[in-house]
Amino acid sequence: MDEKHKAGFVSIVGNPNVGKSTLMNAWVGERLSIITPKAQTTRHRILGILNGENFQMVLSDTPGVIQPNYAMQSSMMDFVKTALEDADILVYMLEIGETKMKDEQLFTKIKGLKIPMVVLINKIDASNPAALDAAVAHWQTLLPQATIFPISALTGFGVEDTLSHLKSLLPPSPPYFPKDQFTDKPERFFVNEAIREQILEQYDKEIPYAVEVTTDAFVEEAALIRIRSVIMVERESQKGILIGHKGSALKRVGVGARKKLEVFFAKKIHLELFVKVNKDWRSNERQLKRFGYKY
Repeated sequence: MDEKHKAGFVSIVGNPNVGKSTLMNAWVGERLSIITPKAQTTRHRILGILNGENFQMVLSDTPGVIQPNYAMQSSMMDFVKTALEDADILVYMLEIGETKMKDEQLFTKIKGLKIPMVVLINKIDASNPAALDAAVAHWQTLLPQATIFPISALTGFGVEDTLSHLKSLLPPSPPYFPKDQFTDKPERFFVNEAIREQILEQYDKEIPYAVEVTTDAFVEEAALIRIRSVIMVERESQKGILIGHKGSALKRVGVGARKKLEVFFAKKIHLELFVKVNKDWRSNERQLKRFGYKY
């Protein structure tokens, strides 16, 4: 490997709904992370691998920082802590108007890191110059070692400039992954996430947060992928709501997910969905391990 080659892990952390997933998808050029307006859309740590001739940037999209209320949320925060430990470069992303992180202990840990740090102040398209100046001054005081970039992940303002800066910070290293790989997640993970995204978009209240998805079958043929997935809920009442009258609600989920998956895999998709009750799975250590929240 050329000694000029650079590679490193870039971890993106921040409070919920600051636009981390939108940004990573833009940088990688693939829709790896699902995006909805709801909090806790991202549950896992997802790697997006950006390759160039003389560099490899391994981007970590992490769950939004929250104060955990049950075991699954604690596992989500474990993903964030692991991402900090692995990082060669930290991207701390916030929304203009935010003045603190939801977890003060985690923020104290971030302030003590001895790695390059970039602070991204997002959603500046919805602000004004005075508010932006105040935000930059506030965060430069809290994180004097950081380089600050005002951006708009929605419009693309500042996105390429930030990426160029991150490339310049990468340490000399051979690539960590094959150069044709763009994520660490298997195909079934993206099937599960596409289905969960539809549930987040189409249901309110507790339903999206009580749901987990597993894919039991993924059979790829020449022009078609046959998929069978199971949606887990915690209670019988949730199952009824999710299915809807004569299966109408579940059908909408399936149609929406199938359309997204056909774009992602560039093939026709045959998708079968089933709903099962898995009582209190969010607080069950064995079930959390099964669903990939525990190692």
